[in-house]
Amino acid sequence: MIDQVKIYVRSGGGGSGCDSFKGARFTRSRRPDGGNGGRGGDVIIKVDSNIRSLEKLKFNQHFRAENGKVGQSNKKKGADARPCVIKVPCGTIIRDLENDLLLRDLIEPEAELAVARGGQPGKGNTRNALATAGLPAEEKHLSLELKFVADVALVGYPNCGKSTLLSKISSARPKIAAYPFTTTSPYLATLQFSDFEQPDSLAIVEIPGLIKGSGQGKGLGAQFLRHAERAKVFIHLIDMAAQEARNPFEDFQALNYELKLYNQALLDKPQILVANKMELPEAKVNLKKFTAQLRQRVYPVSALEAEGHEELLDVLKKYFQRGLSDGEEVTA
Repeated sequence: MIDQVKIYVRSGGGGSGCDSFKGARFTRSRRPDGGNGGRGGDVIIKVDSNIRSLEKLKFNQHFRAENGKVGQSNKKKGADARPCVIKVPCGTIIRDLENDLLLRDLIEPEAELAVARGGQPGKGNTRNALATAGLPAEEKHLSLELKFVADVALVGYPNCGKSTLLSKISSARPKIAAYPFTTTSPYLATLQFSDFEQPDSLAIVEIPGLIKGSGQGKGLGAQFLRHAERAKVFIHLIDMAAQEARNPFEDFQALNYELKLYNQALLDKPQILVANKMELPEAKVNLKKFTAQLRQRVYPVSALEAEGHEELLDVLKKYFQRGLSDGEEVTA
């Protein structure tokens, strides 16, 4: 998934005013009648809810708006140019590369920003002034960075069952396979609730499997974790069957350490611990050991057999209905 690009934008220049006189030549009855020019087109970056990445901008990085039209005689105004609209996903951060200035964080649906203003039009000649040229265009080099706007972030080590769980609690159909790193980019999905008052849906982002050093950028970890920053609550999925000779409690501690390395604020968010693969006998044994080492509530599920999902969804509803402060435990 493309979530960082650099683009060049140039607005349209203002159209020049017209220098014209009405009446017979070489007579004193001639009157100035030059019309004003048209305004140059703006370059606007606008959120489109149907777009999920910046992929199209990776291969089309130059955007130019049209110039305003020149004024005409008989006081006819030149036409204003149409804006050049660049459509981006919700959660796009816009920065000016020249001074590294943050221009806008587009986190609201249909939000937009005019990043380059069209030039003002020139004036036509009048009784007391000559016609003037339109003002020049504005140009900028920008960086666009996407951070998904999600209510819930689903995190865990590779092959712990995140994609399988997501496919069972939402309408998403991510790629699922019995090997690590099946998911290679963040995946945004929607949880729909028929008995949930407001809102009736939640956005959930699946973060690809994290590894040791992810908090410092190893294995694209920092690039992935960027998309979890806006989430209000985390679902921490743990492979309780301890397949591939892993230790569930050590995995839990190690992943939280990676979150802390990347950004302490991630670790301060409410976290729901979910023990997966409970259909396997060894998972039941490991769950007892795990809960004995931890005083936090753990929710056992079997993503493969779709068991325990109702309780997990209920606790999510509870959080978003009443809200919790950072660091407070989420319980049913």
